[in-house]
Amino acid sequence: MKVGFVYDDRYLLHHREGHPENKYRLEAITEGMAERGLFSKVELIKPFEADAELIALNHDPQYIEEVIYSSRSGEGWFDPDTYYNEYTFLAASLAVGGVAGAINEILDGNIEGAFCAVRPPGHHAEYAKAMGFCIFNNVAIGARYLLQKGFERVFIVDFDAHHGNGTQHAFYEEPRVFYFSTHQYPFYPGTGSAEERGAKEGYGTTLNIPMPAGTGDELYRHAYGEVLVSAVKGYKPQFLLVSAGYDLHTDDPLTGLEVSDKGVEFIVETICGLAKELSIPVLFSLEGGYNLDVLKRLVSRTVEIMLGT
Repeated sequence: MKVGFVYDDRYLLHHREGHPENKYRLEAITEGMAERGLFSKVELIKPFEADAELIALNHDPQYIEEVIYSSRSGEGWFDPDTYYNEYTFLAASLAVGGVAGAINEILDGNIEGAFCAVRPPGHHAEYAKAMGFCIFNNVAIGARYLLQKGFERVFIVDFDAHHGNGTQHAFYEEPRVFYFSTHQYPFYPGTGSAEERGAKEGYGTTLNIPMPAGTGDELYRHAYGEVLVSAVKGYKPQFLLVSAGYDLHTDDPLTGLEVSDKGVEFIVETICGLAKELSIPVLFSLEGGYNLDVLKRLVSRTVEIMLGT
């Protein structure tokens, strides 16, 4: 597979010392990529700054203006978890542009898959609200972008330890987007029960697999090796988008799912195997993951699996 890798130093400007969602996360990822010699094996993609029109595919225009205004005002908090500084809108617009830019490269036939090492993350961001470290919902905007381009079946896989409430809410009544999530439950943000399956025309295109703390690899092997495989093959998507949150790992300081390196590798291998079998593109976009050593190892390993090495 020809794989694109999205990164930009300007993602590091959105930063607050002592906060778990910080610039050191991407520094660890790029260090791991360099140590494994992966930059010479991928197509490097520089993100563009998404404009308000693109961001508004999934967000309230008034909220977008609020983010712009807040960034201009200096430093502060959108909620008790989610900070901003003077560079937050820039970084968040580049995160959206990183995902959309990678989609463009795929649709142009230059690559077959991509890993977007973007931040701030996105899957908690609601239509008109920042939350859970997230400003704009990068993957949800990516899915809306694909729908705008005529795609009729987009499948989102979210393996972050936290449920992607923003992504689920964006497509709860939308049959053209299937949302599949495994996550610690009950846990922040409180959504993601097995009973939440979509509504109206979108009923049945939301599939949550809540996991108790201490789950480990075995339940994840079942969820991905059987349930995900069945769901993807049944839905027959044209594009796979992945909210890649590495905070499900046993060493993550914020969560308690206790999944090993091998468990995460199995998830990525299953997703990439489905993309290959169905001959469809796959795009991973970084969400959570707050142990720097885990990020350094497992993002590089994800890229290696995508490359087939």
